[in-house]
Amino acid sequence: MDELIAWLRDRPYYDGQIRDHRRLPARDPEFAEVPLESRLESALADRDIDSLYRHQAEAIAAVRGGENVVLATQTASGKSLAYTVPAFERAMDHGGRTLYLGPQNALVADQDETLSDLARGLGFGSRVSVEQYTGRLSKTEKRDVRGRRPTVLLSNPDMLHYALLPHAHRLWEWFFSSLETVVIDEVHGYRGVFGSHVALTLRRLNRICERFDSDPQYVCCSATIGNPVEHAARITGKSEGTFRLVDEDTSGTGATHWVLWNPPEYADGRRGSGRRRSSHVETKQLFVDLLSRGHQTLAFTRARQAAERYATESASELRTRGENEAAAGVSAYQAALKHDERREIEAGLHDGSVTGVWSTNALELGVDVGGLDAVVIDGYPGTRMSAFQQAGRAGRGNDDALVVLVGGEDQLDQYLMRHPEEFWNGEPERAICNPENEELLPAHVASAAAENWLKPDDDRHFGETTPDVVAGLEREERLERRDTDRGVRWTYSGGGSPQHEMSLRTIESREVDLLDGRSNDVLASLSFGDALRDAHPGAIYHHQGQTYEVAKLDLDRDTAVLQPTWADYYTRVLHDKEVTVEADLKAKPLSARADTEVRFAEVTMRKQITGFERRDPKRGEAIGRESLDLPETTLRTKALYVTVPRDVEVQMRSIGEESREDGAGQYGFSGGEYGFNGGIHAAEHGMISLFPLSFLCDRGDIGGLSTPHHPHTDQPTIFVYDGYPGGVGLTESGYDEVETLLRRTHGMIRDCPCEDGCPACVQSPQCGNANDPLSKREAVYLLNALTGDEA
Repeated sequence: MDELIAWLRDRPYYDGQIRDHRRLPARDPEFAEVPLESRLESALADRDIDSLYRHQAEAIAAVRGGENVVLATQTASGKSLAYTVPAFERAMDHGGRTLYLGPQNALVADQDETLSDLARGLGFGSRVSVEQYTGRLSKTEKRDVRGRRPTVLLSNPDMLHYALLPHAHRLWEWFFSSLETVVIDEVHGYRGVFGSHVALTLRRLNRICERFDSDPQYVCCSATIGNPVEHAARITGKSEGTFRLVDEDTSGTGATHWVLWNPPEYADGRRGSGRRRSSHVETKQLFVDLLSRGHQTLAFTRARQAAERYATESASELRTRGENEAAAGVSAYQAALKHDERREIEAGLHDGSVTGVWSTNALELGVDVGGLDAVVIDGYPGTRMSAFQQAGRAGRGNDDALVVLVGGEDQLDQYLMRHPEEFWNGEPERAICNPENEELLPAHVASAAAENWLKPDDDRHFGETTPDVVAGLEREERLERRDTDRGVRWTYSGGGSPQHEMSLRTIESREVDLLDGRSNDVLASLSFGDALRDAHPGAIYHHQGQTYEVAKLDLDRDTAVLQPTWADYYTRVLHDKEVTVEADLKAKPLSARADTEVRFAEVTMRKQITGFERRDPKRGEAIGRESLDLPETTLRTKALYVTVPRDVEVQMRSIGEESREDGAGQYGFSGGEYGFNGGIHAAEHGMISLFPLSFLCDRGDIGGLSTPHHPHTDQPTIFVYDGYPGGVGLTESGYDEVETLLRRTHGMIRDCPCEDGCPACVQSPQCGNANDPLSKREAVYLLNALTGDEA
């Protein structure tokens, strides 16, 4: 592998791109003795599993001992055996049942195939039967599954919410009354809105199990995160003290060569422009070079369309080079593929007929594809957890493997390219969800009442605000109070199905259908807020490889009409925002400025989209602007905010004036007011961009506002808010770690080599003010003052 990396260094078109290279040493496996039922032991041996890793043995022992378990080890470390062994043992011994929940149907199908094969190996009469129960089944197929009464049921949280819990008493009593184990696979993926919904759904599951006198254990499988026990407890509704953490990976692996790869800056005559060659183009070149040299390679990219496009272009490039056999083995893998298509690609990776794959994060999950020679990651995937999960797909036995992380030009990617030690040695990100979200609670409490009447002590499951939620639902006549000889009870009286009135994947219920103007077919649906941003008149919208322009947005009918276009630009909205502080919830002084507090608050954010820009995709520059007349939206959420001390404000304004007066033009500022406003705006952008270094989230999950005067504080103020109604816990966690966030932001902006701010430090692709004003020098001064760091 050293020879391959040296070859890459020697390519003239790769001059200087390797930012950091290190070799993670091979690891020998550690095994432990685990007594197994003879048929199970034999079936595993038939599948070349003669010994169990020590971490598998530790997890199995904990489950056998009655503990809840969090197993947090790397991809392909054999986590599934940790729950399969006790699940099968309980089924064989007394018919005990297991519910497996996976976040995606592809993962559920993969587990079905693996576990069903193992169950067949046990022979006749084992009492182990495996079935999957997902929305892809027909009504007849679902009825047949219920009729067979499997001991291991594989499903997803959505089906638990829509199909199992609502019919617990009528169709599923046989299951819940004998349920002993609940497996939550990829538990780190249950975060944000989806995680908060799932956490409340599992609290409803706990209530149903109590009703049927069952008390299942939870086995949660996770990637490496910073708070595995805390997160598993919040998701499952069980106390942290009931969980055993198993996080030492004792599986064996070959050495892995990690390369951080930074595309070159464009030579446009301006020093430090921050604009770099596309990470997509760089990844495609590496992918083709690796395949040409005979290395089976997997390239991860974020978008489905990108996976399809670059798989096609890579195959074309290989054919141009005369590598026809390698070209024939290139595929694209993404969640929209049919089940058979995914299985064909997975089998091809195993037998070598598929030489290379461009994939979304659909292959980041625990789907078995064997080990590959190399993984190339097209742009930092947002978290170190995802990067290491994707990297875990590289490694074939004891052979060395290669992982290349290709940086994009935005803040987070370039921060890590400049500070590689943060990537290698930074604390794992924390997963955040909020089962106390006041926007979500009423619908779940109503659903719980429809599933089994509510009692006063149900605040054990839903939190201390439950009485207020119940009172509100009573006023809305969705719950009816009944005084019984066993005490007060509430039953659902709202009519219909409360479960089907909400989706676990969103908070917002209003949706806009996108219609193909030629056929009037529905292409897709967007939430109301996303439609205002992405489907306004004149917007460019991409779907399944086709580019459309939005011809009309009809908010009376909640439809948008799209027409195909050959437009070679993209669009980005402009907006005005204001934030009203409804209530301050917490406050603390900064260590470096005892006179300056950071506060956590309940806020209302109002946003008005005022227009949009057409932008050149190659240069990212605006080529036109139009006004829009769209309705204002409001968001009641949570935020952290910090004020600018008066003396710091005065100095920031003087910095801008000095730059203008001395004519040096080093930072290109145009005066004190512009420089000050641009400084707080740049600091806001930087703080938002680095949130994912500490927490499992996307930059789009966070919003911000900087204002030179806010009526609540009577000072210049920077707000960072949760982008979801009620908040999902991100900014509350950010409040707890705000000093780390401020220090990192200061270092990122200060150390960027650009002159006056660029995509790698202060510019944001989501800015509703077209990244104006932005002033780098004032931002550095402000953050230095708030942190006490060296300037």
